[in-house]
Amino acid sequence: MQTHIIEVTEQDANKRLDLIIVQLLPQYTRSHISRLIKTDCIQVNQLSKKTSYSVRNGDLIHIVVPESQQLEAQPESIPLHILYEDQDILVINKPAGLVVHPAPGHANGTLVNALLYYNDQRFSSVSRFGIVHRLDQDTTGCLVVAKNMLSQNVLNTAFKDRKIKKNYLCVVHGQMNAQKGRIDLPIGRHPVHRKKMSTTGKHSRTAETHWRVSKQFQQFTLLNVLLKTGRTHQIRVHLAAINHPIVGDPLYGNHRNWRNIKPDIQQCLKKINRQMLHAFQLGFIHPTTKEYIQFEASLPLDMTEFLELLAK
Repeated sequence: MQTHIIEVTEQDANKRLDLIIVQLLPQYTRSHISRLIKTDCIQVNQLSKKTSYSVRNGDLIHIVVPESQQLEAQPESIPLHILYEDQDILVINKPAGLVVHPAPGHANGTLVNALLYYNDQRFSSVSRFGIVHRLDQDTTGCLVVAKNMLSQNVLNTAFKDRKIKKNYLCVVHGQMNAQKGRIDLPIGRHPVHRKKMSTTGKHSRTAETHWRVSKQFQQFTLLNVLLKTGRTHQIRVHLAAINHPIVGDPLYGNHRNWRNIKPDIQQCLKKINRQMLHAFQLGFIHPTTKEYIQFEASLPLDMTEFLELLAK
């Protein structure tokens, strides 16, 4: 049996019970959490609630996961590009296509499976296998994993308090009308397409994205993006909302008129099968040394080749 206790903060108040749990405990699916709520394995202030219950500031959510329902993951020999490691943390450069945590449709072949193969004794003993944040399946770059509960608690708090520096590089359609800017639009679940997020959906949360032009091309721009919040698909949603979707984004990209784009660039665009988004820089206070550390991950080959083509 595994237990979790969540105290609702003012920031998370008025959210659905099932959604807030999935957000804070991403190793569980929404359907799994719904089953636990319906079987009274999840209570709020020692009382049974519905999945649609709107949590309140100060609510104490007590979760009991029966042994038979705990997430199971097996070690798998999946290469890890390690940027840094010590006794407390592991920082990797995540490749495109690697899902962070097992979920329906991705029961194996995930980062968790790779971590268990790399050090089963260490990561199997940490809650959520040490996962403290995520990158989308096809987003590349820096990702930190905790190797013990102390580090995990410190990093979880740092992410929650927005004390983690997260810089991204992305290639977007079009030219920006300024050298830098800020996008301050709320993000929530899309009212129709449930796999998408939206700036116009209900139950949205504040989201802030800062960007500046790194390189300007004729019909594309390389942006340096700094996240002030960490909402699901935040960069992708925000840039699409201002009509500069990320190149290759299958979910939020739109169909652009390619008539004026050179044939060689058109051919390259047709081969791109993921969003050109890379978490190139991650900085935070080390959980035990209390010193600021920062890591950078080099651009993946597909982004490098596309940028080189644009530069020509």
